[in-house]
Amino acid sequence: MTEDHPAMIAARGSWKAAQAGDKEAWLDLMADDVLVEDPIGVAPTNPSGKGVAGKEELGAFFDANIGPNDLKIDVRDSRTAGMESAHHLTLTTKFPNGVTARVSGIFTYRVNEAGKLTNLRGFWEMADMAIEQAEA
Repeated sequence: MTEDHPAMIAARGSWKAAQAGDKEAWLDLMADDVLVEDPIGVAPTNPSGKGVAGKEELGAFFDANIGPNDLKIDVRDSRTAGMESAHHLTLTTKFPNGVTARVSGIFTYRVNEAGKLTNLRGFWEMADMAIEQAEA
């Protein structure tokens, strides 16, 4: 794996912006025709199963799923090939009501020649997610 690979740089930028709740920085990493499938298939974050397409939809995705929550991303392993990177990540999301959700999966990031993210895909299912209720 190459640390200065364009898809690796974009992935790290995405993680940094998402964890900081920085919507503008996160969207600046994206190509105009970006497609996010997180997870792949029908899920609360992907109701149609077709993904979230374009920056406008992605902005709404951020507002609903990233911005209001405390997100922590742990990187377990990464690889690069072609114009893509793949990562074994654990995402821990703490919601404003104190509930915590944790999921591990494989996440892929594809960039275009300009280094902008064109595709983000999460290989995980809702059954993989662990939910911890808020402490009373």
